[in-house]
Amino acid sequence: MNPDDFQTLLQFLKALADESRLKVLGLLATQERSVKELADHLNLKEPTVSHHLSRLQELGLVSMRAEGTVHRYRLEAATLHRMSRELFTPTQVASIADTVEGENWERKVLRTYFNGETLTSIPSTRKKRDVVLKWLVNRFEPGSVYPEAKVNEIIKRHHPDTATLRREFIMTRLMERKKGMYWRTDGAPGT
Repeated sequence: MNPDDFQTLLQFLKALADESRLKVLGLLATQERSVKELADHLNLKEPTVSHHLSRLQELGLVSMRAEGTVHRYRLEAATLHRMSRELFTPTQVASIADTVEGENWERKVLRTYFNGETLTSIPSTRKKRDVVLKWLVNRFEPGSVYPEAKVNEIIKRHHPDTATLRREFIMTRLMERKKGMYWRTDGAPGT
């Protein structure tokens, strides 16, 4: 499951993990209702119902239409069906375990090659080296530009071979370099 789908699934499950929100959806599944009608049925205050509705609207599970001065809400069943089809397939749910296994493997690699925050050796295999490089590049702020001396200083806190690690950042496209200045590619200012 890609990270965006995982976050969508997580937000969806968080939204539905609330008893009142589930009841709101249940009431809206039968007919459109106003905030006041929902509040009366659920024995909740209107601001509380409005809060729940806004959470459900963010996910596209509920929509609103104006009827004079009253807002009427309805369940967006198509969104519910689409999310069920796309995010709750056995393959998608099983892929969550793949992510966990991958994260566990990465943690194991980091434990193997680091003593605290000191890199004891640069891994010889590309896959393990990429895990180490990903950890190291996170020592640099996205969107910030660093002169080579500062890059060396930050790398040196973790390993003495600054030239190799700088080169690896560039080769793996974790960082870019122009005129002696370096920046992370995931927040590049484009200098």
